[in-house]
Amino acid sequence: MSKKKSQFARVYKRSSQSPFDDHSTLLWLAAVAGGNDEELNLDFERYIYVHRESDGSICGISISKKMLSENPEFELRHLVGVEMYAFLLLYVEEIAAFCEFFRDEFIDMFLIPPLTYFTLAEKYWLEKISDA
Repeated sequence: MSKKKSQFARVYKRSSQSPFDDHSTLLWLAAVAGGNDEELNLDFERYIYVHRESDGSICGISISKKMLSENPEFELRHLVGVEMYAFLLLYVEEIAAFCEFFRDEFIDMFLIPPLTYFTLAEKYWLEKISDA
């Protein structure tokens, strides 16, 4: 039985073009432009990708040019550290809602549903920013 290609998680088949030493990405936000239970039609004008190293740890996020232009307080499309947390906080509700489309896959990866994960993550990210 062949496994269906994931729209949520992707392991690179060739080297990444990002500035990170990453091995895979998770799509945490994109516009859903239709589709069905089998596969969503995604619009990538506005997106957030989480970049992960080969051990699964997060090395940063990349955001679309559109999202960067909507948030002029950020200068780069690739964010790490406090800037990454601050950007994620701006969109945490949208991210949580988007990840619900991939609920089963999300639970397989994080052992917790997306809404619960992001409720807890929001508190943690706020702490990381206030501690900086």
